[in-house]
Amino acid sequence: MMTSRERLLTVLSGNIPDRVSAGFFIQEEYLSWYYPDRSIIRRLEESVDCANELDFDLMVRSKEFEQPHFFKKSYRNWEVDTKEVLAGDILHIYFTIKTPKGELIQEETAPYQGRSTGGIHRSVKSYLIKSQKDFEIFKQYIPEPDKDDMAHIKEYSAYAKKLIGQRGIFAPWGYSGVYNQASLLMDVQQLMMNAYIEPDFYTEYMETITDVTADHNEILAGSDVDCVGIQGNIANSGMVGKDFFDTYILPYEKRLVKRIKDNGRYTIYHNCGRAAVLMESYADMGITAWETVSEAPSGDTTLKDAKKAVGDRLVLIGNLDQVHFLKEASPEQVRTRVEQIIADGKPGGRYIFAASDFLETDTPIINVKAAIAACKEFGVY
Repeated sequence: MMTSRERLLTVLSGNIPDRVSAGFFIQEEYLSWYYPDRSIIRRLEESVDCANELDFDLMVRSKEFEQPHFFKKSYRNWEVDTKEVLAGDILHIYFTIKTPKGELIQEETAPYQGRSTGGIHRSVKSYLIKSQKDFEIFKQYIPEPDKDDMAHIKEYSAYAKKLIGQRGIFAPWGYSGVYNQASLLMDVQQLMMNAYIEPDFYTEYMETITDVTADHNEILAGSDVDCVGIQGNIANSGMVGKDFFDTYILPYEKRLVKRIKDNGRYTIYHNCGRAAVLMESYADMGITAWETVSEAPSGDTTLKDAKKAVGDRLVLIGNLDQVHFLKEASPEQVRTRVEQIIADGKPGGRYIFAASDFLETDTPIINVKAAIAACKEFGVY
């Protein structure tokens, strides 16, 4: 029998393991509910404990490296001031960056949820780059990661890999996909219009963001990570069509993926489920795995269709509805549904069983255990 680590790495390499991996994606929301008596919830440490207790194959999707270095601290000609303000139940985070040619300001918000707040994806209320002038300042003064930044990546990755051990793999988020990163610094509506009305500016902007994102992910890929997570949810097929994606997004994402692959690391591209018209583009991108395969209403793709379209080229992850079904079904219904999912995903390998996104609070533990047990029962090769 393979260990969880061996099983996941076998699947990601394109080979067939002893059985389908049961690889639930968990983060602070679920962990804070699962561990109500713990005063601090850390995605790495609590994930390892949870996976050991429930006995599933763990992919730690750490956020340790997700925030760009240029928001974290000051550098030469790049002075960062960060302020957090709690207004009611909304946390506001203000970043003011002072440069010799002016200030750049970004405001982000998130619902305050105590111990699980760190796992919540923030919304950008005011973007760092609001004009071409802002971009010129950004481009001229954006700092490169320094030796302390690189040392932290290497030290934390080594620590995570040792802590996880044979329980699974370390697959942290990098700075996200290029388009995600581009739309976290500039309003996505402006970004999409620029592709048509300001094509030269769009190209220069995307080239700059590609370089920044790829440089960081290359450093990450050179550490003890097993796999790099790439966030691609903003440009999913609920937002853009295939022609726009292939013309204005895919070339930049391919460059990012290649930089990671050239350093010998796998990649997981996360798009929150909507990819009916983008599956071929994902295969062309060169990624190792795509998550999450999700059916309507959360997504627009069945596992059977995804398997038929790209299952021989991509590792597919997901397909169990965690929003409603896993929280409301009986353990017997969970077992039956997992059997159906495994039947669709198992043939030919290249499949990791999981929910269609991260496990949510109030998901009955008995149902999570039923899903893991069914995966182990029906997933044997």
